[in-house]
Amino acid sequence: MHPETPILSLFSGIGGFELGFRKAGFSGEIHAYENWGAARSVLQHRLPNSTLHEDVRGIPADMHKAEIVFGGFPCTDLSQAGKQAGIEGSASGLILGVLEAVEKARPEWVLLENVPNMLWLKQGSAMDVITGALSAAGYKWAYRMLDAQHFGVAQRRKRVFILASRHHDPARVLFRDLESPVRPAAPAGQARAEANGFYWTEGNRGVGWGSGVVPTIKGSTTTGIPSSPAVWIPGAEPDLRFRTPSIESLEMLQGFRAEWTKAAPTRDRWKLVGNAVAVPVVRWIAEGLRAYDTLSPFGIDPRLSKTVGWDWAGVSVGAGRVTGKIPTHLSTGSLPRRHSLARLLQTRGSHPLSPGAARGFSGRLGRSRLSYDQDFMKDLVNYSRT
Repeated sequence: MHPETPILSLFSGIGGFELGFRKAGFSGEIHAYENWGAARSVLQHRLPNSTLHEDVRGIPADMHKAEIVFGGFPCTDLSQAGKQAGIEGSASGLILGVLEAVEKARPEWVLLENVPNMLWLKQGSAMDVITGALSAAGYKWAYRMLDAQHFGVAQRRKRVFILASRHHDPARVLFRDLESPVRPAAPAGQARAEANGFYWTEGNRGVGWGSGVVPTIKGSTTTGIPSSPAVWIPGAEPDLRFRTPSIESLEMLQGFRAEWTKAAPTRDRWKLVGNAVAVPVVRWIAEGLRAYDTLSPFGIDPRLSKTVGWDWAGVSVGAGRVTGKIPTHLSTGSLPRRHSLARLLQTRGSHPLSPGAARGFSGRLGRSRLSYDQDFMKDLVNYSRT
């Protein structure tokens, strides 16, 4: 694909899709739609050559003649932590107008992203609507759940990416790693690493444990909110063993450079980062688009055999589909990380987890039936007494 292909970005946030495409070598004109002022301030600062617009409901009929349209549409009504109103909700439902515009303008490529829960919420009705609209407009489509921790960042973040095209095979891009003659399994994670993430607000039904990674960064209203992930560093001094990442660390855990959101009000930066897409995953997809003509045709993987329901991955086949459990990691091996979690906290900053937070979490965890590292619990209890 030509690097100067015009691009339309929807629900742009802080520009994660744009940055991923730029890193993959796309240099064409970008029209970006974002209505939150805090996010727009970041876009103006970081993507000064893009043309910014506010309301996705005002997209022109020709969609700015873009050949690539992408966006992570609002997950408010689809997330397990959200309203769960489904695709009909006032926020997530904005994608319906976008699909109507796509049917009229017919850009060559469409790339959408959202939370895994949309595969199962209301029996996958959101996927039914989105893929149904794409098929009716003459698009082939493929989707795959991908986990950011396998793409070069120390964050466990699973998201569903839907790629569609009018004249090309999107499966050739999303499943290109499966065509490799060597398919090593994802490396087995250690039970304990130099730094281990968890969510201290949990402890009743889960821990959010991550060996060498933080659990999924969540959006919120301020940088001091209680949904911050925490990190246990077993080898640190006792009073330094439990930390929470700084906003700069969180930016890098999403694949941005530190201080990417500094143009936004401090109170909004956490939410902006938590709502963003992981840049390296987008870059991997964009690199596939750039290299499309050199990629091998995709033969349907035998794991894609289900013809009903929605699984981790799938492709359109005529008027129907096949789905199955294609792994969320690359069969060719995880991409290297520039920074380990421990190193990132050391160089980009962290804050102490409050003893009260540690006390509450250890109490809930101790009363639960969850399994956990005994040394972790011992350190947690001792820390909570400081």
